[in-house]
Amino acid sequence: MQVFQGIKIVNGIAIGKIKIYKTPVYEINEGAPADVDAELAKFESARVKVQEQQNALYDKEMKDGHKDTAGIFEAHALMLDDDDLIDSCKEIISDGHTAEFAVRDGFEAAAEMFRNMDDPYFQARSADVIDLKNSMLDVLFGNDTESLQGTEPAILVAEDMAPSETVKLDKSLLLGLVTRQGSSNSHTAILARSMNLPTLIQCKDIADDWDGKFAILDGYNACIYIEPEQKIIDELSAKQAEDRKKEAELQQLKGKTSVTKDGQKVRVYANIGGPKDINAVIENDAEGVGLFRSEFVYLNSKTDPTEDEQFEAYKKVLEALAPRLVIIRTCDIGADKTIDYMNLDKEDNPALGFRAIRICLKRPEFFKRQLRALLRASAFGNLGIMFPMIISRWEVESCKKLLEECRKELEYEGVKVGKYEIGIMIETPAAALCADDLAPEVDFFSLGTNDLTQYTCAIDRQSANLEDFADTHHPAVLRLIRETIEAGHRHNTWVGICGELGADPTLTEEFLKMGVDELSVNPKSVLPLRGNIRNADLSEFRKKQAQESQAQDSNQQVPGFWGRLFK
Repeated sequence: MQVFQGIKIVNGIAIGKIKIYKTPVYEINEGAPADVDAELAKFESARVKVQEQQNALYDKEMKDGHKDTAGIFEAHALMLDDDDLIDSCKEIISDGHTAEFAVRDGFEAAAEMFRNMDDPYFQARSADVIDLKNSMLDVLFGNDTESLQGTEPAILVAEDMAPSETVKLDKSLLLGLVTRQGSSNSHTAILARSMNLPTLIQCKDIADDWDGKFAILDGYNACIYIEPEQKIIDELSAKQAEDRKKEAELQQLKGKTSVTKDGQKVRVYANIGGPKDINAVIENDAEGVGLFRSEFVYLNSKTDPTEDEQFEAYKKVLEALAPRLVIIRTCDIGADKTIDYMNLDKEDNPALGFRAIRICLKRPEFFKRQLRALLRASAFGNLGIMFPMIISRWEVESCKKLLEECRKELEYEGVKVGKYEIGIMIETPAAALCADDLAPEVDFFSLGTNDLTQYTCAIDRQSANLEDFADTHHPAVLRLIRETIEAGHRHNTWVGICGELGADPTLTEEFLKMGVDELSVNPKSVLPLRGNIRNADLSEFRKKQAQESQAQDSNQQVPGFWGRLFK
């Protein structure tokens, strides 16, 4: 038996044979072609075919409701229209090389350009260019990529998985995933989370001789056992059976309240990206939507979406989920989410730059289109409007002023506007520390723990090199969360959490002790979170808290002369 470590992405146990996923080896002809024009035609034919493949993959992912990966293929299709990239390849062919040679060298040069950029986000885009290069070469060589996964259920092991590779996988044959490379924000990680599939990344000891061997992937302990001993097989098989039993038990929580044994009620909402997630919200019995990422309406459009297009998307969700509260975050473009048609300048530090509410307030007409669409949609359900990346009171006031302008315009036009709540994201230390100043302006806060952790700890959450330094449970982050909740409650402003920490079972009880009002998580985490809440009993904590409060009040009563003087 051998045991190898990695970094876990998803908990769980996978048991079965290993299938090594090997990308094809391309033997490039270095010689001059007999007919340059024929090579140019061959290149163009491959480009068109791969672009069609990328558009088909985009449509498939959108149909399946996987918007995170759909945007990747839309970007790939656009890359294949890039004049600089295409012209450089055609120039290589015209200089007397084959189409395969031109694709290899032209795409590698483009990938190297991305690798040499300072911005980690753009550095990561080099992997997309390499993915396209391989897709082009597969077409040129006539490779059958469908057979790479095999035909039997297996734990798939690979160097890494490109977006087009992960989407083409037969999910019914996937028991688990292990890669040598990758990060917690890689395409493999996105796929694994969406499927709740046991996954390890950065398993450096992967070897070709694993292929076909019996193995157990232990996501809980971030390791894989190659040809495990019977004792390990028995132990982890029992754990797998226990997991399946728990999954069945979770289904019994549908329709139940999210309340602790001592009576503390917490609302459990879902995070979504658009109308295609409606079924996931209903199927997992979420009590509402704590985060509708409206930027996907923009990311999934080739042009700036009109007011009517936005209205239809928002209305569809609100109407389908009524009377549940649906909180829609206004456009959060920028940083790692870029859109060509918005013509944003390249920035050295995009996470600290022109993004989210800063773009909206600098482009009021752009912002008002969304606000009008939201207000129109409010007549069809229970709406919460949430502004992201707020750091000061004047920003909130400016947003509310524009919102009021839009309401009056619609009223003048005779368009019905329903009731709505106004909230802000608390995702910067500045907002958390000024929570007492911000709370009177809004109905609710929602803590975006992903960015709050990034900005508090000065850790780029996109960088694989910083995985060892990224402490999502950092005391400073938890303190800011607690103080934000306390500040909100001082002003009768309810407080939720919509970042990934909300689904972290090791923090559920901590958040309950802080008095959080709502937790919003990915739909598949709703029932497990409800189970954690219903199993929690904070009666002893409440008793101790009451005793400490009583003792503090007693200590503040100063006896004698000084007590009478300052009474």
